[in-house]
Amino acid sequence: MNFRRIFLVKCLLLWFPNVKGANTRQIYVAVNGSAFLNIMTTETVHEATWSRNDQRLLQIKNKKIKYYTDIKVCRCYVLSNGTLQILNVVKEDSSMYTVRVYHEDGKLKAEEKTELIVQEPVPQPIIYAECINKTTAVKCEVKQATKNQTFTMEVVYDKITKKSNLTKMEFTTTHSGRFRCTVKNKVSEKTTEKQVKCSGQLDFYLIISIAGGAILFVSFVILLIFCIRKKKTERLEDDDEERTMQIRKVETEMAVRELPRPPANPTPRQVRVQQRPLPQPQGQQQAVPPWPRPRTQPRTPNQPREKP
Repeated sequence: MNFRRIFLVKCLLLWFPNVKGANTRQIYVAVNGSAFLNIMTTETVHEATWSRNDQRLLQIKNKKIKYYTDIKVCRCYVLSNGTLQILNVVKEDSSMYTVRVYHEDGKLKAEEKTELIVQEPVPQPIIYAECINKTTAVKCEVKQATKNQTFTMEVVYDKITKKSNLTKMEFTTTHSGRFRCTVKNKVSEKTTEKQVKCSGQLDFYLIISIAGGAILFVSFVILLIFCIRKKKTERLEDDDEERTMQIRKVETEMAVRELPRPPANPTPRQVRVQQRPLPQPQGQQQAVPPWPRPRTQPRTPNQPREKP
């Protein structure tokens, strides 16, 4: 962006040599620091004159420097490119500085104004926080602020930011947790933090965590009960199926069961029973020859007994 502006100003100066740049910018520097005021509208400098509040400080021409004030009081130097350097700045150095750049023929080439603002580093803030009736009383302040010192105070808690331009800020809140107090200006920034936990208060994120944990636990219990019931149902179905299969198997075995076979070593009685011929039907009975009649011997006649 600066290069485009420089190019535009250069074009205007080439076409309209009498046009003067009126660019004004601000530079913030901390006390005891070094300030560098450079020239923005040109790159090469043949002749340039720096002044403060229309009082000339120094001049550079053909790389030769000429001072119009005491160098020890000014504490200022100029570089070869026309940049003004001020060492160990103090608050009294805050002023409007003007540089005029000339062509070799002595005509004005550009004019720039720079406002130098010297600020002191901000002091370290102090933060107080205590619990009062289930609320948190917060106070942030700075005790080493110098006169006319300007800065911004911020207190951040639970993504809420409170700002003030005073040296002390007080408020109460129901929030309990970390409080951060920041004091800053253009040249420095310092922060102090404090953790506060009041009894009877629950942090929002803690509540969310507890609720989330309870939901997860209930979901886990429900899922566990569902799995147990499902497994039990499957087990009962398997048992019923197995019982049905056993019943069918027993019925099948009873239907096709054979008579008991004789033992390997039969008893003599069983042998006789087995050897006895089975009765045959009458139609198929063969004629059995008659058994021979026994011979009869002739009986001798009884002799009469003699009487004595």
